[in-house]
Amino acid sequence: MTDPNAPHTHGWRIVLIGPPGVGKGTQATLLAERLGLRWLSSGVIFRNEIEASTDLGRLAKRYIDHGQLVPNGVTIEMMAKRIESPDVRRSGFILDGFPRTVGQATALDEILTEEETFLDTVVSIDVPIDLLVHRLSGRIGCTRCGAIYHQLNKPPKRDWICDVCNSPLFTRSDDTEEAIQERLMAFYRDTKPVIDYFDIQGKVHHIDGQHDPEDVYTEILDGMKGIER
Repeated sequence: MTDPNAPHTHGWRIVLIGPPGVGKGTQATLLAERLGLRWLSSGVIFRNEIEASTDLGRLAKRYIDHGQLVPNGVTIEMMAKRIESPDVRRSGFILDGFPRTVGQATALDEILTEEETFLDTVVSIDVPIDLLVHRLSGRIGCTRCGAIYHQLNKPPKRDWICDVCNSPLFTRSDDTEEAIQERLMAFYRDTKPVIDYFDIQGKVHHIDGQHDPEDVYTEILDGMKGIER
């Protein structure tokens, strides 16, 4: 159902960016459901390509199985395939997890130029590092439906059982404090320059991600209302 408080949203092209734990997934879900946009999560697209055993999926799996990073070219081709699909071109999109590097950001601009369109806005969700570590270190997720809980801030009603689908919950192996610090360092090293890249284009809107998700969503909408299309 379309949000009556939203700006005219048909065909919006949005990038959500921020370090792990800022709430990108929550905001992507809200924006997709309420504005009728397609949520393009790089992680989901990778899994779908691998599970479908497409040429790109098999190529990506080969690198993953050998403990190697999937090359930029493969990642970009996967994302381009989805961005150029008819339903995404018709509805617009929210990109989550892509672009992660300046090279990928440049490629995104080239993809959209070929489609004779453009990126409307880059939403940078900002949260202090100490709060990110707190959020991530207590995070637990559902093995089946993907629902996210927090041991202190949002515990499930029953210990280690999902409220939504009654499946077991788990702690991600990369949600230990040491792994969290490494993930945050990787973001500030590799992805922070992407924000600077789009900032030069005047496309970045900084959002305070410390607040309640509904307040963050409202702040994102308010920023969209000021964009000329």
